[in-house]
Amino acid sequence: MNNPVEAAVESKILSLEDAVSLRKQWKEDKQKVVFTNGVFDILHAGHVKSLTNARANGDKLIIGLNADASVKRLKGDARPIISERDRAILLAGLQFVDLVVLFPDDTPLKLIEALLPDVLVKSADYNVETIVGAKEVIANGGEVKIMPFVQGLSTTAIITKIKNE
Repeated sequence: MNNPVEAAVESKILSLEDAVSLRKQWKEDKQKVVFTNGVFDILHAGHVKSLTNARANGDKLIIGLNADASVKRLKGDARPIISERDRAILLAGLQFVDLVVLFPDDTPLKLIEALLPDVLVKSADYNVETIVGAKEVIANGGEVKIMPFVQGLSTTAIITKIKNE
């Protein structure tokens, strides 16, 4: 790969093992690590607003990204629209995103347990009792933040609009 910008984006997409190693380094460097997760199938302004709000809670932002197989199980056979690799590249290309880790499970619990972020962020369509990994993060001295839901911006609404055009 000759393009250094492309290489920088690609370097933000790591395996769980490599992510755990980098997380340890960030902890040693006293960097406050924020984690959030999702499908991010068709990246839109609502995603960017939510992710910038998440990033504002710390020094580093890790995104757990549902792999294609888990998206199909959660959203149906018509999804994802965009492949896991392309979704990872889109997210990693955002300046405020520090790390993207794909996960094959329906929830990011194993990822959260392995990374133990300082802050776990989800949108207001969840509460602390229903957020996967909240108990583990809190038990490790971290905190859970619920961000306002961005109204009117969703992948489902975009897909519906495209189908009706």
